[in-house]
Amino acid sequence: MTLKNLLPFIELPLIAALIGWFTNWVAIKMLFHPKKRFKVGIFEIQGIFPKRQKIFAEKLGMIVAHELFSSHDIKEIISQSNIDREVKTLIDTHINTFLNTKLKEAYPQIVMFIYNYIIRQFKDVTMKEIETLLPLVLNAYKQGIEKSLDVVDIEGIVASKVANFSSDKLEEILYSIMKKEFRFVEIIGGVLGFIIGLIQVILVNL
Repeated sequence: MTLKNLLPFIELPLIAALIGWFTNWVAIKMLFHPKKRFKVGIFEIQGIFPKRQKIFAEKLGMIVAHELFSSHDIKEIISQSNIDREVKTLIDTHINTFLNTKLKEAYPQIVMFIYNYIIRQFKDVTMKEIETLLPLVLNAYKQGIEKSLDVVDIEGIVASKVANFSSDKLEEILYSIMKKEFRFVEIIGGVLGFIIGLIQVILVNL
């Protein structure tokens, strides 16, 4: 069978595939466009996401605050952190630098009369005092952060930021997340259109 003879059999499936792909492409575009509302007779037309951006922002804020990243989660991260050990190491490093470098540079005549073991004793006494004081300071600091978090409205912050996104920014974000899914919807529209067109051709020629 020549291509000319096959053309009537594949023409309808190809047209149906094109229509299927195009209608799905239009449907995806209508999620974001038109960005501004306008009237056609008694009907108001606007893209789904621009029209419902405020509701979308509120729902997203609720999900983030209650399901993904709540104040309680932040408090847990703070309480489980190794900040005590990190601060202690930082202080130890700075004291070593001060005693062995800065003090010698600033007062070389004094350091000449100070034996190393006296410096070590001074450091040991200082670190013991710091080890006693450090947990109290850090605990007060953590409690201060936790009290601040109690009044932080994560849900409101997320909702406000998303609601204030420009339509272009919102489209860009959603496309970056769902680009593959949108492309799949377009392709599946073409595939289903082709199959339906092929079935019609078969039924007509039975």
